[in-house]
Amino acid sequence: MGTIHLGAVGTERVAQLEYSEIQAAMLDEAKRRRKAAKIIAVLAHFLGRDAAAGDGASAAVLDGLTVADIGCSAGFIADELASAGARRAFGVDIDVPGLRRADERFGERVEFVCADGTALPFPDGSMDVLVLNHIYEHVVDPDAVVRELHRVLADDGVLYLGLGNRLGVMEPHYKLPFLSYLPPSLADRYVRASGRADHYYERFRTRRGLRRMLGDFHVWDYSFPVLASPERFAGGELFPGAAGRVAQGTLARTPRPALRALLPVVPTYLWVATKTPRRPLGRALPQPPEPVRTP
Repeated sequence: MGTIHLGAVGTERVAQLEYSEIQAAMLDEAKRRRKAAKIIAVLAHFLGRDAAAGDGASAAVLDGLTVADIGCSAGFIADELASAGARRAFGVDIDVPGLRRADERFGERVEFVCADGTALPFPDGSMDVLVLNHIYEHVVDPDAVVRELHRVLADDGVLYLGLGNRLGVMEPHYKLPFLSYLPPSLADRYVRASGRADHYYERFRTRRGLRRMLGDFHVWDYSFPVLASPERFAGGELFPGAAGRVAQGTLARTPRPALRALLPVVPTYLWVATKTPRRPLGRALPQPPEPVRTP
């Protein structure tokens, strides 16, 4: 499911399969594992297991939990979730070539399932941790996917969300400025004129739209905590070198009202969502997580 793109047949939006066959980034193992380390570090902080997390990949972080990576493709993030101590780990996708690769390498410790995100093959309330990392913009009906995540998540479970923002200036897939701002017909022309694709498949939402999409969840924002403390969230590559350390320090000291003013145009939001009210249990941070919304 996670590697569905939005295709077009006339004016109809349809799922594009086998995304790992056309998007090399899905097979970049080192990059995918770095993403997984950040995800696990955020989960560790929210769950109050960050003291044992180290660089975000401690085997104790997800100890005893049932977890699923929705949109797992070649399985690198799902494998890291399993390695972080999950009692049972699943990877879900409709990318058959990606699932085949994943099962060949990691099938002994991860259960890979070919299924659509709008019809997950899990009982109600059966998942302790769900991961939906940069997936919603690729699926045909993200609201239906989110409803299904709500169904399968345990009442005390945690959902990690990596969410691209429509108002981020540089579109992350094609590296074209303002591409995601455009209506579909103009975006198609723009990406075609660039020679990078025949169609622009992704459909992003604004922060307001994402809040509506998560309307049944309690949500905490980890975007600024991760940026201000990359060493705590396995994000050292975010601010490389001396100039990066200066930028990191500046961000850590910036008053929160000033940062809030930037929220509408932050390129990526890192959110943690729960079905029932919960608070982050981790250690103090220079920029702590803040609530986004409550139902």
